[in-house]
Amino acid sequence: MSITEAARGRAAALAAFVTVVSVCAGDAVARSFPFGPRTRAVNDLGNQFVPYHARLWDLLHGRADGGVLVNWQSGYGTSFLPDVGTYVSSPFALLVGLFPRDGIDLAVYVITVLKTAVAAAAMSVLLLAVRRAGGGGPWWAAGVLGASYALCGWAVTEAVYNPMWMDGLIALPLLCLVGEWARTGRRRVLGPLVVALAWTANFYTAYMATLGAALVLLVRLLTADGTAPVRERLGALLRAAGTTVLGIGLAAPLLAVVFMGSRHAYPGWTREFAPSDWPDVFARALPATYSFFTPAGFLGAGALVLACTLVFHRAAPRRERWAWTLLAVAVAVSMQWGPTHLVWHVFATPNGSPYRQTFVLAGALVVTAWVSLSYGWPGRRALLGGTAVVALLSAGAATSPRITSWTYPLVVAGVAATVGAVLLARRAESPGPDGAGGAGGLSASERAGGVAPGVTAARRRPRRAPAVAAVLLLTGSLAAQAALTTAYADRRRLAGLDDYASWGSRQRIQADAVAEADGWPAYRTEPGREQTTANDPLTVGGQGAAYYSSHTPEVLTRTLAALGAGWTSNGRAVQSLDNPVTDALFAVGARVRMPRDPHQPGARPDARGTTVTRATVPRLVTVRPPGPEPRFTASPFRNQEKLLGARVYTLPPAALRAGGVDGGDGGDGTLTATCPAGSEVFLWAPGFSGTARLDGARAGTEAELRGRVPARRAALQPLGAVPPDGRVAITLRGRGADRLPLRSVGCLDRDRLATAVDGLRSSGASAVRVTDSGVRASLPPGTRGTAVFAMPRIAGWSCRADGAEARPAGSYLGLVAVPLDGRTSVVSCAFSPPGLRLGGAVGGLSLLVLLGVAVAPRAAARRGTRHTKTSPHDHRLVARTA
Repeated sequence: MSITEAARGRAAALAAFVTVVSVCAGDAVARSFPFGPRTRAVNDLGNQFVPYHARLWDLLHGRADGGVLVNWQSGYGTSFLPDVGTYVSSPFALLVGLFPRDGIDLAVYVITVLKTAVAAAAMSVLLLAVRRAGGGGPWWAAGVLGASYALCGWAVTEAVYNPMWMDGLIALPLLCLVGEWARTGRRRVLGPLVVALAWTANFYTAYMATLGAALVLLVRLLTADGTAPVRERLGALLRAAGTTVLGIGLAAPLLAVVFMGSRHAYPGWTREFAPSDWPDVFARALPATYSFFTPAGFLGAGALVLACTLVFHRAAPRRERWAWTLLAVAVAVSMQWGPTHLVWHVFATPNGSPYRQTFVLAGALVVTAWVSLSYGWPGRRALLGGTAVVALLSAGAATSPRITSWTYPLVVAGVAATVGAVLLARRAESPGPDGAGGAGGLSASERAGGVAPGVTAARRRPRRAPAVAAVLLLTGSLAAQAALTTAYADRRRLAGLDDYASWGSRQRIQADAVAEADGWPAYRTEPGREQTTANDPLTVGGQGAAYYSSHTPEVLTRTLAALGAGWTSNGRAVQSLDNPVTDALFAVGARVRMPRDPHQPGARPDARGTTVTRATVPRLVTVRPPGPEPRFTASPFRNQEKLLGARVYTLPPAALRAGGVDGGDGGDGTLTATCPAGSEVFLWAPGFSGTARLDGARAGTEAELRGRVPARRAALQPLGAVPPDGRVAITLRGRGADRLPLRSVGCLDRDRLATAVDGLRSSGASAVRVTDSGVRASLPPGTRGTAVFAMPRIAGWSCRADGAEARPAGSYLGLVAVPLDGRTSVVSCAFSPPGLRLGGAVGGLSLLVLLGVAVAPRAAARRGTRHTKTSPHDHRLVARTA
């Protein structure tokens, strides 16, 4: 192993070690999972990322309903490849298969910490590659700065609960390395593969990392030796651009599917960008601060001070001093300006944190700090200037409410430790009494990776103590600041964001109940309306309606909403619907009912146990008689009847009598109506938030509705049976009672529903076969009308009858449909996600180009060799030379 390779290994190991210790120590201080009782599953970590890793676990172990193309567990059948490309396409995600199924939370935590460590190692390797020929700083400094990058505020406060973003943290230094290879004309095959891997792992943050790497490459070319011709620099840019395009082309099969999935998704939120106040921006660059809507720029005092010394470092060329400093400033300012904010975020303001590109700023500052070190440890002038800049930054943050009692003590301690470490390092490198001294007299190769053969151990020994002390000061201060910032963020996230319990007894009981009742594909098993997360079917099994994704299809949200389903996240998180009519429409033959989740804040005590109810339902494929397709109306009751093909509800006029503590101003009230005795009462109040109770019903049957349209929409809610006198009185306590729909009460006749179900069973498919990418159904001879499949008509379904040519599937009130002419005995539908063919073609073409890039130099070398052996001119030249 060469000295340079040894240095890279040591720096990467140090960076990874410091990172892992700091993150785990911070979580332990906060008593966060897995080091304490506090859950870490906040926001989308518990709602999306853990459930999607659970689904990946099931796929890896052959236990999932459906495959990579179709997810039969969520949303009554959805496209899964876009979710793969968004949530679990990272190579690290495959490690989830090594953990037990009930250890899914631990698996995601380990993967997240591992990604952070790899990002630290990758940055340290990049730093040693920058200015390698010019000397560079010591390997241990590269390791500490690499850890500073991976422990930046963005990583430990934002990306830590968005593990897919961690792939962008890794991608930035790797893509900068690709830029270095393009600059020097090396590794023309490996470069595109690295780009493809980064864009496949997480295209969103890879896009930001690509922009950041491009800026770093531009600075590298601008600050290169002035003797390099302009043509050479343009050639490097063209090679980098070609490498990037080719790598993205290799990732196109997945990227195209993700892009098309986004196009067909429900719109969700629309948010306008509003820049943060500058005191808050400055505050977030300091330790022990937190805020969801401000840039988490914390980097550790060591890296921040060293980055600020460059502009004062006289040993560095003026061009480099200003170019790298201006790069860091420009990236920081671009996060606060609307047009550049949109460029960073693919021209769309995100729904959550608007500063998701902050890791690029952290990378730019770390590289700036390394460039300063590459010209030697900063002297007193540079150190004083860097410290002054950090002091001004801290003073500018003084008015910010983000500052905590820990912030300034940590800053002062960190700056003092940095100054002490730099002075000790300079002493370690200063010449000894004999003039040979410590590391200051070493060559570039010695400083980068060890000691030159001519330097003996005796000459090194007197200066080892200051160097070790410098390492301990820098690593210790970084670890302490990062750990405390992590711990503080852990606590603040739990206080400010939704959170969900880690896998425990509730999920285990629910999963066991689902597994016992499961009869797929003969019927669906619904894991329940009282959900633990928005993706319960992925976590505990079953084939339910609940589904939360960035790719929730618009047709799914609109169809289920028309039938009375609720949602959160402005329609991106569709909820289960506890209703016997929709159960019949979607072949839900078993339903698990759970008590309210006690982990959720404000959850009232619930003495109900876990129960499973079963019902006779039609098969997955039913037939509607010939005739025009009906159209949905504003009433979910009538919409259910239209899709069912029978009248089963009574919709009485209802009167609202205001009353209660809110005086009728949109608060409490009593809703009265008259229905047939013995029928079942359902309340439709999508905008109401509070409780509803049917008077006369047994105690404990109070229903909760959480409506706040458009963010939240309350589902159609069962309340109980109509009393013998037929009088319905519903007591409402909450907000929004004055905005109930005109026909907000529906009374279901179970006998009529049973008759309708029998009709659908007798006229529907006699046999249904379900695969990972399609459905095949056998029909009674001579069937006419429309075959309706109990799955949403999302883009990508194509159907055929009796082996005829496949055509895009039709739609019947939002469900997949195939017209029947009386001669059809078999209908089948297959799913291919939109974009897969185009992406596959682009990916195949890119692979051919990459093979050409790999083969062409070897072929040219062989031709050159043959020409050398046979050229008469060369023979004469050799003879004259001899």
